[in-house]
Amino acid sequence: MELSLSNPQKPKTPGSYELRQRLRRAVFWACLLASPFFLGLIAGWVFGIRLNLTPSLPLGFYITSRSRDANLVEFCPQTAAATISLSRQYRTAGACPDGGAPLLKPVVAFPGDQIKVSADGIRVNGQLLPNSAGRFRDHLQRPLDPWPYGTYKVEPGTVWVVSSFNSYSFDSRYYGPIPESSIRHHLRPLWTFPTEVPQQ
Repeated sequence: MELSLSNPQKPKTPGSYELRQRLRRAVFWACLLASPFFLGLIAGWVFGIRLNLTPSLPLGFYITSRSRDANLVEFCPQTAAATISLSRQYRTAGACPDGGAPLLKPVVAFPGDQIKVSADGIRVNGQLLPNSAGRFRDHLQRPLDPWPYGTYKVEPGTVWVVSSFNSYSFDSRYYGPIPESSIRHHLRPLWTFPTEVPQQ
């Protein structure tokens, strides 16, 4: 009687070549799936399209414009406004000098206009702007300092930006006028979606 001893076969493990091939395929498919996003992002900046995901304005797409009717501005906040908005994540990472994203707000007053700031809101040449009263707490109950009450004349080289769309907007009701030199682009709505925001 013959006894044959055979070594049990070990399961095959992929060699280094096969691992490299799998890695290449995984990278290829990851790049392929991500390419529409990056192409859209690049095309958006090339053609001046911006996606607004903040509650200061209706959500959606905005496009840069040279028209005088385009009263929305994209600007980089400065001094304390820049620090607060970035540290509290009112804006995300972006292309401003401090590493944050620009803010997008409507211009409500130009050089020569009269501004009156009071407890019930901001008046431009006597006209009260809806939802423009400064708050002493933000939506997460962190302290805020509204712009001092009083009457102001908009100085040359500056504008005031206030969003009547959202009473919690971080705008000139807290940091007053902005220099026109901080404005990167003027924009107008391209395609926006119905957006509800709390006003109280």
